[in-house]
Amino acid sequence: MKFLVINGVNLNFLGIREREVYGDQDYDYLVRIIKEKAEADGDLVECFQSNHEGAIVDRIQQAYFDGTDGLIINPGAHTHYSYAIHDALKSVTMPKVEVHISRIDERESFRHTSVTLPACDAQIVGEGFAGYLKAMDLAKELRRQRM
Repeated sequence: MKFLVINGVNLNFLGIREREVYGDQDYDYLVRIIKEKAEADGDLVECFQSNHEGAIVDRIQQAYFDGTDGLIINPGAHTHYSYAIHDALKSVTMPKVEVHISRIDERESFRHTSVTLPACDAQIVGEGFAGYLKAMDLAKELRRQRM
């Protein structure tokens, strides 16, 4: 299976920003464990990070054409207001799982609503970096169910 893992705004600052929320491990560590899981499972994975909404939309649209089988996305703060990312996600048909490292439903009230979730098949929150690995397994299962 070919995965695309998209990380949005500020996720490149993992290990730097709000360590009490996101932990001490950096973005490179996250990418490494995702790639290790993909390799162990015999899958392909591309990790993409951008702080720019349009770049995220462009990459989602590219996934429609490049053979992506499953999309994992943590839009970061874009989760709460980006209808552009919502629309791009809705445009592609592969299984899509939204991931959040923290429990967004237990943080500031503005984080409680995800405008991108309705365009995804599922959401995993509050499981730290392990949430990405679970999302990969879930996307595989969703794909199997569709076949």
